[in-house]
Amino acid sequence: MDQLGALPVQGRIHHVATVVKDIDAAVKFHAEVLGLPLEQIADVPSQEVRIAFLTAGDSKIELVAPTNSTSGVARFLASRGEGFHHLCLEVADIDAELQRLAGAGVQLINAVAVEGVEGPVAFLHPKSCHGILVELIEAPGGPAWKRLGYGDPTELRIR
Repeated sequence: MDQLGALPVQGRIHHVATVVKDIDAAVKFHAEVLGLPLEQIADVPSQEVRIAFLTAGDSKIELVAPTNSTSGVARFLASRGEGFHHLCLEVADIDAELQRLAGAGVQLINAVAVEGVEGPVAFLHPKSCHGILVELIEAPGGPAWKRLGYGDPTELRIR
């Protein structure tokens, strides 16, 4: 793999995701015990998961629970149990970053950005990231927002 240089992150980790068995119990713990404000809970049928975002300073915690026993997240949960799933970094132009990373030999799960709950996203394979699943998300209003049909960045949508 070529030398990559610094990933132009927009100054923050967007979120850290954990896989949980019971999203309601996990939300209750994070909100009531840890005191993290709940931002949203949503079903994501395309991924066969139910997610919750809680605010943690300038970043977020994403809780991810499978909605059936055959999804990728369900298989992850069965083999590894509850815990850390992925790290999400915010970038200014996700398509440009994916091109740069592919050119540097990084194995991509998504060669182009796809629609995510909070904006355009793409995943990097853990084999290229020292065992960590890394998600990139484009900053609100970036170039891929228009390409994927997002409107106002304050109006998030679930698919």
